[in-house]
Amino acid sequence: QLGCSPRYIEAPTLNQSACQAMAMCRSLALALLAAACFDGVVGDQVAVQGNMNPIRKVVTLLQQMQKKVTVEGEAEKELFDKFMCYCKTGGGDLSSSISASETKVPALGSSIEASEDQLTQAKADLKSSQVDRSAANTAMAEATALREKEAATFSSSKSEYDTNIAALTKAVVALEKGAAGSFLQTQGAQALRSLVSDGKVNMLDADRQDLVAFLSQNSEYAPQSGAITGILKQLGDEMSKDLSDITGAETESIKIHDALIAAKKQEVAALSATVEAKTGQIGELGVAIVEMRADLSDTEAALIENHKFLVQLEKSCSTKTQEWEERQKTRAEELVA
Repeated sequence: QLGCSPRYIEAPTLNQSACQAMAMCRSLALALLAAACFDGVVGDQVAVQGNMNPIRKVVTLLQQMQKKVTVEGEAEKELFDKFMCYCKTGGGDLSSSISASETKVPALGSSIEASEDQLTQAKADLKSSQVDRSAANTAMAEATALREKEAATFSSSKSEYDTNIAALTKAVVALEKGAAGSFLQTQGAQALRSLVSDGKVNMLDADRQDLVAFLSQNSEYAPQSGAITGILKQLGDEMSKDLSDITGAETESIKIHDALIAAKKQEVAALSATVEAKTGQIGELGVAIVEMRADLSDTEAALIENHKFLVQLEKSCSTKTQEWEERQKTRAEELVA
């Protein structure tokens, strides 16, 4: 099995000095044969010097030349076979490489296009997630501000209800004990006067007038004490109910706010994870696209070079084959001669 190597690109050629020597030997042989024949015709006057006659010398010389030509021919054939082996294997390798590159180029183009589409979508998803996360944070901030405002309103209302209910309770106790006069000198009485006079409670005008008259006294109050007590109790019950209603509303508002904040926090966490994932994906896709473009450029360049080299190789191999056929023909003629 002959080895194949690019160093055998140049096909073997016949040694010119050998060809010249062969031509000279042929001329010498013809001259000696002619001389021998001439000596035979002249007679027995030929003086043969040495142990070998001229014809034998010529024959021996021709045999040596024949052997040398044969050996050189075998050496040239070995080099030519190696060159042909290289033509076959090198051409096959180039063809395989070209085929692989021709398959790879469109595949890389499709991969780059798909990756660019993914990159565009990832950027859109990233922007959308960032906008949604910002909106969720804004919603939490707004909800918290509203909750704080509602809590402040509730606290103020509750404080006022507590004060008024306490004053009404004290008034009822004072009336039931017959100590209305002493009650009228307290801060509770002053709070009731403000409550009734300012119209902050919804009540009948007659009841309001009776309460105003009661609260305006500076002495013991006896007349209509039962009616005033009833009005105060009813007013206290209504305020207690209102306080209970706003307390329930406050409790429900707190639950709604807490649920909203919890949901928004989960949403922000999920969106943050998406932002992080999309940011990483964008980076990876960017690097992959750059690498694929570089690979595509290298593959296209290699494909062009391989095409050129294959054409050159085929041309060289064809030329060397023709030269070898001519050499074989010439060598055969020389051996026959």
